[in-house]
Amino acid sequence: MKHIARKRFGQHFLTDQHIIHQIIAAINPAAEDLMVEIGPGRAALTEPLLKRLAHLNVIEIDHDLIKFLGSRFSEQLHIYEGDILSFDFKPLLRETKKLRIVGNLPYNISSPILFHLMQFAGNIVDQHFMLQKEVVERMLAHPRSKEFGRLSVMMQARYNMDLLLEVPPESFDPPPKVQSAVVRMIPKPLECIAHIDFDRLQKLLAQAFSQRRKMLRNTLSSQLEALAALGIAPTARAEEISLEQWVELLKHSC
Repeated sequence: MKHIARKRFGQHFLTDQHIIHQIIAAINPAAEDLMVEIGPGRAALTEPLLKRLAHLNVIEIDHDLIKFLGSRFSEQLHIYEGDILSFDFKPLLRETKKLRIVGNLPYNISSPILFHLMQFAGNIVDQHFMLQKEVVERMLAHPRSKEFGRLSVMMQARYNMDLLLEVPPESFDPPPKVQSAVVRMIPKPLECIAHIDFDRLQKLLAQAFSQRRKMLRNTLSSQLEALAALGIAPTARAEEISLEQWVELLKHSC
């Protein structure tokens, strides 16, 4: 279809058939999967997914694209109109199967989307997302690297993740000004993370990473006793603390 990309929706439509084939192969959908696609756009992934799925749910905010998708895939497609950041997955969770989620996420709100989806992670099998490569690098970053931050800790605490492939700008219409990448995210079993209070962890990290260059004795001045109990130097900076240490600090923090 002919559709001018709307900047306010962060639209960059994937057109590279080789990349599309690689993504579908990585997802490896089965006919009976309960799958949701975020931002189907011009159906670059939607169409090949529907060749292998009995049914597909999609979430789209652009009304013109919704009309196009509805007219072209009326039988197998269930279209939810609205903003993914306020979308409630609970109606879909009435079924016994867990969700598989895919999407070429709008880069301008990718981090908020990832945090929004965390609340449903217990009902998700896996997630395959096209993201800005820089965001994927932050998600997978190791402590003491410049990319390591709040997103790194939160995503690594909740998911096992792999970078599957890198995607150049020319694979899109219009081409973005950044490199892209596809990441696979598999939620960790609930029994492995039951001890983590993710709401408290997020607040702790927001405080610690609020001023990256400051030492923990400044950003977490109320947690000096907990830092000492864990042998973490108060002169350390937030990006130097590992995921395991953050989880332990959460247990000891007031």
